[in-house]
Amino acid sequence: MSDMQINRLLAEMRALAAQAGMRPETGAETAGAAGATDFGALLKASIEQVNTTQQNASALAESFEAGVPGADLGEVMVALQKADISFKAMTEVRNRLVNAYQEIMNMPL
Repeated sequence: MSDMQINRLLAEMRALAAQAGMRPETGAETAGAAGATDFGALLKASIEQVNTTQQNASALAESFEAGVPGADLGEVMVALQKADISFKAMTEVRNRLVNAYQEIMNMPL
């Protein structure tokens, strides 16, 4: 991987980290808490981003397999790893949401 590609990857990671720390611009505010974002919209946006990451990785892998000039194996591997990590993170969030729901449902009234 060249220095330019590494710098581009680092810049992309910093942008994603900054985006994760910021509120989405389209998030709706709840009635009782000023400035709170809509959890459903945030979750939907995260799932769409994971899907986009997986589609991009798949497209890069297909172009490399087809022998398209300029398709770099390093970029393909990094994209596939990013897609894998984002999917695993999404799965972990889902598991924790299910566990929280089950705990709430098992609470005595």
